[in-house]
Amino acid sequence: MAANGLPTLGRVKLCDLLPTEGSPSDSYKLAVSTLSQSLAQYSAAIIQFPATDAALLRSGLDSARLYFHQRDSYPPTIHTTNDSREWCKTSGYYSDPHSWQESYEYRPGLTFTESAEFPPSGLPDIFGLLGKASRLVLDAVGFYLNLRSSPFTEILDNVPLRSNEVSSSVLSVCCYARPSFHHHNLAEDEQLLLYSDHDHQLDKSLISFVKSDKAGLHVRDMHGQWILVDVDLGPQEAVVYPGLALYQATAGYVSPAVYRTDLNSMQGSIEGRFSLAFKLMPKSMTNLSCSEMRAAGHGVDAQFLIPVSVDDFMQRPHSNDELFNRQTLQSFSVPQSQDGSMKQMKKRKKSDSRLKPLPPSKRLRLEAQRVLKERVQEIADKKGIKLRFCNPKDCESNHNTMNSPCAHIKMEIGWPQGVPFVHPHDLPNKAKIGFLETYEPGWSEAHDMELSLSEAAQGNQHVT
Repeated sequence: MAANGLPTLGRVKLCDLLPTEGSPSDSYKLAVSTLSQSLAQYSAAIIQFPATDAALLRSGLDSARLYFHQRDSYPPTIHTTNDSREWCKTSGYYSDPHSWQESYEYRPGLTFTESAEFPPSGLPDIFGLLGKASRLVLDAVGFYLNLRSSPFTEILDNVPLRSNEVSSSVLSVCCYARPSFHHHNLAEDEQLLLYSDHDHQLDKSLISFVKSDKAGLHVRDMHGQWILVDVDLGPQEAVVYPGLALYQATAGYVSPAVYRTDLNSMQGSIEGRFSLAFKLMPKSMTNLSCSEMRAAGHGVDAQFLIPVSVDDFMQRPHSNDELFNRQTLQSFSVPQSQDGSMKQMKKRKKSDSRLKPLPPSKRLRLEAQRVLKERVQEIADKKGIKLRFCNPKDCESNHNTMNSPCAHIKMEIGWPQGVPFVHPHDLPNKAKIGFLETYEPGWSEAHDMELSLSEAAQGNQHVT
């Protein structure tokens, strides 16, 4: 462990993460620094709730124990959550025999799927408690990265939910290794094989909270070592870790936690292991964009430049081996000292942003692709227009005539005058800027002016 790092998993009081008007207090800066260093080194941290909330968390675990004990030993119908298209529609009882896991998912806005039985008690209060804590952690991460206040508000659910809205975030009441869940007990010399690489998990959340009654959650740290993170937790403490959505939204600066659950210690247990797991999720029909990171001056790799639809992101399979290399992933920089840690982090990130700047032409191309997908396609869909782009040479020869094959489409979607109706990334650079300015007025001012001027000059050389 580096001398300037944390010797153990960081512990942060939730009350110290409450922001206040004006300059940040010393306690807030220290809490943010400890949280960020812990997430960087261990991919997890421990949040200490006020003592008054300990009773709520304890009653939630007790209710979970009672709920699963009263269920049938062998459920006649096994529900699974393998359909990624249903990621924001799950509610009620689910089970996964492969991992010896059962869960009851509480999602505000959805009617409980099982009316014949009582769900675990206290779920709305626990959901509210962990939801608020998750947003505070998320804002603290944004503060550490020098982002504006509440940078992720646009992709989060309304608080409170509006009429007929369904929560994207979910609270799962989980039970692991309930002995009566399976038809056959394990042999005395047989163990649960949950340490296979295939069982390493990555949440697709922004922030996840876990509170369990027994230790067993292992998270991989920055050195690739597995750390037991929920051992010796106090009644008012819970584990927090970042997910894949935050990794995407911060352009890879925040590493998602890779975790696994050890059930070998549960053999012979008469109860199993119970936990409360809250996942703060981005809402459907929004995009995961790194615009906030770019606005704060951070370098953004090409793979993160194009916004990703949340629904596509949730349905896409993610492999931790394909996503990133844990040894080289950009992460939080660990400050050398508590004083001035924010300034050191900013300098480090600004220097990183100058190492690999994107070529202006490539940046323009990616921006044009983004606007085509976000703006033009949305207009076309609303008007029921099927976009069919022209061949560049043919369109350039008649794009100013009213009887051209694409004239009516250009008029319907407000295509910029004088710009050939071809894929925007195929346009000359000057035409790309004209296209971007049409659908995002002020684009040039919002970006680097030198980029616009240099690209316009290059475009003049290419336009015939």
